[in-house]
Amino acid sequence: MIESSLYRLLSRPNGIPTERNFETVTQILQLDTPETLLVRNRFLSVDPYHRELMNDGFDLRQPLEGRSIGEVLESTAASIAPGTLVFHRQGWRTHALVPAAEVRILPRYDEVPTSAFLSILGGTGLTAYVALTRIARLQPGESVFVSSAAGGVGTAATQLARVLGARQVIGSAGSRRKLDALVRSGAIDAGIDYRTQNLTDELRGHFPKGYEIYVDNVGSTHLEAVISTISDGGRIAWVGAIAQYNDTTPPPAPRNLFDIVGKSIRLEGFLVRDYRHLQREYEYFVVPHLRSGVVGPVETIADGFDSTLDAFLSMLSGENIGKQLVDLGEPTCPIRFIASTTCLNRAVALSIPCSRVCSC
Repeated sequence: MIESSLYRLLSRPNGIPTERNFETVTQILQLDTPETLLVRNRFLSVDPYHRELMNDGFDLRQPLEGRSIGEVLESTAASIAPGTLVFHRQGWRTHALVPAAEVRILPRYDEVPTSAFLSILGGTGLTAYVALTRIARLQPGESVFVSSAAGGVGTAATQLARVLGARQVIGSAGSRRKLDALVRSGAIDAGIDYRTQNLTDELRGHFPKGYEIYVDNVGSTHLEAVISTISDGGRIAWVGAIAQYNDTTPPPAPRNLFDIVGKSIRLEGFLVRDYRHLQREYEYFVVPHLRSGVVGPVETIADGFDSTLDAFLSMLSGENIGKQLVDLGEPTCPIRFIASTTCLNRAVALSIPCSRVCSC
């Protein structure tokens, strides 16, 4: 038996969530079911999609769901031994009882940190890969615009677009500090601060000859601006709509939606869960670039289980860069920033306390 701490949704958020919408409880876990694992979670992922599910997807007073990496403590499955590192979806808690059939045994790659399986090597990176290769079908020499370029999927998409041969990569974010850091790191050629700059005018300025691809993590006015400025025959991979997750009323559709017809634009949304069969292909593609430092896991990591809710709320307000994770190991500092070959420069540029960074 072991005691597990977990978060539950106490009430439906009305707009931006607050601490009063959540509660933490403890429960006793005992492994007495065949083909089941007792897992100690090591890393938790908090994601924008969690906010959307809090409207009607999560049951009240039930443990919240989330992607997690954990170590098997006990096992009644002959095929999985204690000590095995696994990916599963029973996050927002310290320990979990997980059916063996619902975990993925994680491979070990030299020089690749474990947390990367929740960021650049996880669903975040796979989402960006699918958006670029399967939905937008990026070809070498094409230009790419990525919204929420400082977020988890955004930082993955900008890096992968480079590796896949994009001629020009422009990103948007709500912070000039973040955009400047991404430009210095080489992830993007230039950035648009949508809070202070006119998105449509900036897109026309940065892409005087047009651009072929848009990776949309925002929706709303971003999508409207792109429909106005993307090249005829452009391709839009719609990943998310973070701009409207906290809205209490549905946003108006882009006023120029019919221009998709006139400009022969292809807009396609997708769920990464429908592309899990590409995980091995993606790892084969990206791991060599991770090892060389051309691509890196960009992560903001909060320390300790008690920081999970704060990490989630700060992610929704845009305070993170890259993937927002929670490390359930021994606390080192309230929050730290980890990236790849330019991690120290990025940490300084963003003024984020950094006590444990990769070697660069």
